[in-house]
Amino acid sequence: MEDQQGQSRPEPARCYRHPDRETGISCARCERPICPECMIAASVGFQCPECVRSGAGTGHAPAASRPRTLAGGTVAADPRLVTKVLLAVNLVVFAAALALGDPLVHRLTMIGHAFDPHPEVFEVVGVADGEWYRMLTSAFLHQEVWHLGLNMLALWWLGPQLEAALGRLRYLALYLLSALGGSTLVYLAESPDRMSLGASGAVFGLFGATAVLMRRMNYDMRPILALLAINLIFTFAMRGSVSWQAHVGGLVVGVVVAYAMVHAPRSRRSLVQYGTCAVVLLGVVAVCVARTAALLG
Repeated sequence: MEDQQGQSRPEPARCYRHPDRETGISCARCERPICPECMIAASVGFQCPECVRSGAGTGHAPAASRPRTLAGGTVAADPRLVTKVLLAVNLVVFAAALALGDPLVHRLTMIGHAFDPHPEVFEVVGVADGEWYRMLTSAFLHQEVWHLGLNMLALWWLGPQLEAALGRLRYLALYLLSALGGSTLVYLAESPDRMSLGASGAVFGLFGATAVLMRRMNYDMRPILALLAINLIFTFAMRGSVSWQAHVGGLVVGVVVAYAMVHAPRSRRSLVQYGTCAVVLLGVVAVCVARTAALLG
């Protein structure tokens, strides 16, 4: 490669496990280039999965010396396990909704305060009526194949990289809190009798978290920002059929939680990470309590 003056430039390094990914990070032990999915935080720098496995010994090493992810999580043999489980849960709930029909959908969907939509039932339902579980169950519920397909495609594309960088527990916390963040804004800003469902809030949280992670690793953020911008334009252009509240709520929570995960100082990592998750959860509860009081008052 040559620049405008005719001088040669070195080709960008590519991950030795994923040759299609450019990277500026190398393993601290073998010096092979590695991408974010393959990076495992070590006491100094990052190591590749092979060096971690070869240096892990017989498994009797003290916990403090075990390899950790970028965010301090435990390195797992399968960095896609939680993503696979989340995909499976969404698919199972979708199949159940197809088999059982509207009764299950109306029981699990996000709705603030309204009469049961079944014509033969005249009871008040919703989060304000004590059905708090709807804020989470609605995030695993889909009715249309295209809706499920788009969300699951995004989950499979974004999830594994985040799971590898954060670790299983932190990644799961990010996903669930983003889902709750989306439901919370729906509860606060949407008409209380309008139903909302889908994993879009959680998926937008993953979009935000991916942007935070790429910024932390000094990667080119233009692809993820462009994709996020396109999704936001689509969200607001289709406001009548798409819940912008779920998308924006999930995005904001995902950015906040991910920032705490990847920027927490090593000496206070757990305190900052779990403290941020607790504050976000308390914020969700506070908003929901206030909204419930307003609806019932």
